[in-house]
Amino acid sequence: MVKMLHEKGLRSEHAYCAGAASIGLSILSWAGSLKAEPGGDLSRADRWGIFVGEWAPTFFALGLALANYEFAEK
Repeated sequence: MVKMLHEKGLRSEHAYCAGAASIGLSILSWAGSLKAEPGGDLSRADRWGIFVGEWAPTFFALGLALANYEFAEK
């Protein structure tokens, strides 16, 4: 799967940037949801932030796999 992604043009830098962006998006979605919640219900805002924040480890792991593939290819 990593080979296929690499052949499609995905590089480790792209996955690392996506991981960093998902951390920022997690904070933004939590803050935005916090302001939009009627009555100050924090549970829904917390779930949104956690949901988006769970993407970061996947992107970082994919970046590591791609980096290992790129290193072995040289």
